[in-house]
Amino acid sequence: MTAVAIRKKLVSYLQVADEKKVKAVYALLEDDIEQQEGRINIKQYNKELAEAEAEYAKGDYISNTAMKKKVKQW
Repeated sequence: MTAVAIRKKLVSYLQVADEKKVKAVYALLEDDIEQQEGRINIKQYNKELAEAEAEYAKGDYISNTAMKKKVKQW
């Protein structure tokens, strides 16, 4: 059975399933659902990486030692 066919069956099943079963399916998939919400695509990743590299090249960064000192002041 293809993924498309499985998705169609799941959708039709979830539309008529009782609340307990719907919640159980959601609980099984919850971690996956939450991880996908926070993901960025490769284009966005590369953009952020290029921005970070540009900041570093300009000297716009803080050393680990300096950051540790700042954290202790919090």
